[in-house]
Amino acid sequence: MGERFRSDEVPVRGRFLETAGRLALALFFLYLFLVGVKALETGISSFGGDVVDQVLGSVANPIAALAAGVLATVLVQSSSVTTSMMVGLVGAGVLPLETAVPMVMGANIGTTVTNTLASLGHVRQNAYFERAFAAATVHDYFNILSVAVLLPLEVGFGLVTRVATWLSDLLGGLLPAVESGDGKVKQAVEAPVVWFSDQLGGNPGVLLLVLGICLIFLALWVITRQMKSVMSGRIENAINGILGRGAGVGALIAGMLMTAAVQSSSITTSILVPLVAAGVLSLRNAYPVTLGANIGTTVTALLASVAADSPDALTLAMAHLTFNVMGTLIFYPAPRLRNLPIRLATGTARLAVRRKSVVVAYVVGVFIVAPLAVLLIA
Repeated sequence: MGERFRSDEVPVRGRFLETAGRLALALFFLYLFLVGVKALETGISSFGGDVVDQVLGSVANPIAALAAGVLATVLVQSSSVTTSMMVGLVGAGVLPLETAVPMVMGANIGTTVTNTLASLGHVRQNAYFERAFAAATVHDYFNILSVAVLLPLEVGFGLVTRVATWLSDLLGGLLPAVESGDGKVKQAVEAPVVWFSDQLGGNPGVLLLVLGICLIFLALWVITRQMKSVMSGRIENAINGILGRGAGVGALIAGMLMTAAVQSSSITTSILVPLVAAGVLSLRNAYPVTLGANIGTTVTALLASVAADSPDALTLAMAHLTFNVMGTLIFYPAPRLRNLPIRLATGTARLAVRRKSVVVAYVVGVFIVAPLAVLLIA
């Protein structure tokens, strides 16, 4: 009996050590992520005012900024990467909030391309594909509708920025990044960047910029992989367990927590696509998980703001959170508005099943042609 206990104990201990090791690795790369944001901010700051003119010249108005956010996120396949870079640019004083906030809205649209592409794996099976494409595009339509409502309010009244500024002022004192003092977290993040700059001498702006971008990409990639491995199986079980008791606020909170844990809304939403395709989940039950994933993904920008010197960096992170929470509050509580993205996604999926050319036109048009046209015209 004692031998059987010891033999059963080994795999449990092994799983515990593996999980602990993955979490430790994720924490280490979280530190490197913060160092990357600081390196990006420092490198951009060293270029001076010419860079500011060039950046602002390419995004002359909020619509162009929105399009730039869509394209940038489609290219890197991660809103976490683009919003982290935006936080660094705002922290460096290169990107003003009035330009950065529409860019973040665009990043929200751009990130939905991943699960839309994931749905194409079912394209040869019409019944599966219809459900999969609807599950993917409901995320698209929700973000597009949120932008359609909130971008005009932001341009006209600064609504998102005002709320984000209030939240930033309220929470800023709790975060070491926004403090002007020399906190331990700030010193630990700055030390490698200062050392690297000293080793290079002269004006290391370009190298710091490249180092920052590489560290942000690498760190988020490793964190996402490690946390996905830790959460593997738990995500599907949690979704099935919660949705088995009915969708709603619980499903929304589950989507938010799971996405915050794995640092990627694309993972959460892409898991939903095959579950809906197979008929395990209904589109209506998967929908609140998607909304929760939208909110959970804002954690990355909040973490990035820890490495920035300017309070505006935290305000931008709060703007990302504010936008997603406001969109959910607008479209989820009222049944008619709640059903609007579902109806649009379902209609598009039915059309896509009848004419596969609609799929290509939709993906290329929404995520590439439309934003490119806006940038060329603006």
